[in-house]
Amino acid sequence: MSPPHPPFAVQAGEGSVLETPTGDRAVVKADAAQTNGSMTVIELVIGPKQGPALHEHRNDDELWFVLDGEFRFKVGEVMLQASIGGMAYGPRGTPHCFQNVGDEPGRLLIVTTPAGLERFFRDFAAGSPAGPAAPETLAELGLAHGLEFRGPPLGVSDPI
Repeated sequence: MSPPHPPFAVQAGEGSVLETPTGDRAVVKADAAQTNGSMTVIELVIGPKQGPALHEHRNDDELWFVLDGEFRFKVGEVMLQASIGGMAYGPRGTPHCFQNVGDEPGRLLIVTTPAGLERFFRDFAAGSPAGPAAPETLAELGLAHGLEFRGPPLGVSDPI
């Protein structure tokens, strides 16, 4: 019996590169089409002290694996920290955000299950001007993709 989709590998530097709502970079390594809807894998390159606004995923769980840098994560009321080789997890339905707390760009490998988060980034990149997104634009696009934005980035709500 053959798998529903063929196995694949993605090398360093490969993947679909997209700008994020924070003006950072997302590299889609695996999407719904490649994984038969089971997961999305995205490498995020995040500038110093940057991170997304507080938001909630209605449809997917999210795992963050730190490739470079040091990050803090707020998941619900819990504050977590992870550096290179560490990871954190956020279950669907739980408001969360994260921040690169270092002075250099950091990298996260994000895995969401089931797949679909890549559509949010693709639609944002296709229809938005360069640079950080306006809150109204982000809220509307988020709702269309099962994301609800609930507050400011961690650097604003809980500065270090």
